[in-house]
Amino acid sequence: MKIDTERYEIASLNEEVPALDVIKEAESKIAQMTGKNVTLIAYAETEQAK
Repeated sequence: MKIDTERYEIASLNEEVPALDVIKEAESKIAQMTGKNVTLIAYAETEQAK
């Protein structure tokens, strides 16, 4: 799948430790349910989209 948009960019969550923990927990639960490893990606609206 290719996502090509100028409305969103990958969200910078380096400082948001609780948000990263939530994403990691969700990835783990989805992997347990599906039997496949998954990676969740956080997007944020770009300044152009606002």
